Amino acid sequence: MPEWDEATEQEAGARAFWSGTITFGLVSIPVALYAANRSTRVSLRMVSPEGTPLARRYFTSRDDRELDADEIVRGYEIEKDRFVIVDDDELERLAPERTRDIDLRQFVPASDIDPMYFERAYYLTPAGQSTKAYRLLARVMEDTGRAGIATFVMRTKEYLVAIIAEKGILRAETLRFADELRTPETVGLPEPAKPDAAQVRRMDREIGKRVEQKLNLKELKDESAERIDRLVRKKVRSGEDVVRPEEGVEPPSDVIDLMEILKRRLQGVQDDDAPAGAADSADADLRDRSKAELYERAKELDIPGRSAMSKDELARAIRRSA
Repeated sequence: MPEWDEATEQEAGARAFWSGTITFGLVSIPVALYAANRSTRVSLRMVSPEGTPLARRYFTSRDDRELDADEIVRGYEIEKDRFVIVDDDELERLAPERTRDIDLRQFVPASDIDPMYFERAYYLTPAGQSTKAYRLLARVMEDTGRAGIATFVMRTKEYLVAIIAEKGILRAETLRFADELRTPETVGLPEPAKPDAAQVRRMDREIGKRVEQKLNLKELKDESAERIDRLVRKKVRSGEDVVRPEEGVEPPSDVIDLMEILKRRLQGVQDDDAPAGAADSADADLRDRSKAELYERAKELDIPGRSAMSKDELARAIRRSA
């Protein structure tokens, strides 16, 4: 999801990074959106031998000229090395109408949705003073085994989601579009052959030796990340290859207790650190501006490294400097 990245979600801290209303028929349920997962994988950043983080620069491939942010445009490649330029104004005119509604279009059996369509999971929490309608929708959907198919718009992009109820909580799963999935035929897999009955029995016995009553979550661990973590800890203890980081680097924000927020919202308690509304007007204003406008603002604030920043990086730097 291009503009809905993990950095945005983590920077949002304890605040919902989107809020709106589930609507269908005469039903209207205010909700807030939180990421249901966070990355704990080891991230190795590119730095100089002295420990200074490196910045990305863009150069033209023909004359090796560095480009400023306002010189970079988007191009749709229609054939090799031939592009159609599409500017920000044109993209904005093509963008869907901005709305705070999660338009719930239909209910389908949850079992009919192939897990291959699921992309990322998000929690929907009650955002209004009353949780009655939220609880009722979650209960009926869970009892009937149905999922809601809905669309909503965030940052000029429309997302397709499946809304699923589980243990009294609504979850939104962003969906891949049908033409994004590959079929066994397009991959080139052969037609499955019917296995021999004796082979089936042997396979069944081997599987039976490893059957457990429930999934052990301890098995779902990133062993590669643990090995890197042990290596880093060993080097820290010995002082080997430890370099001084760049001064002024901000520490990461605290990890939020999402389940505690969910519990408080379902009890009708509004968290002071997690307002029911969207991000404040200043944040909304930055999100609505084009990259060129953000770059000009960054220039006024004399933000270093602005020419190599993406739109989201420019917005974050402006928020820190304002």
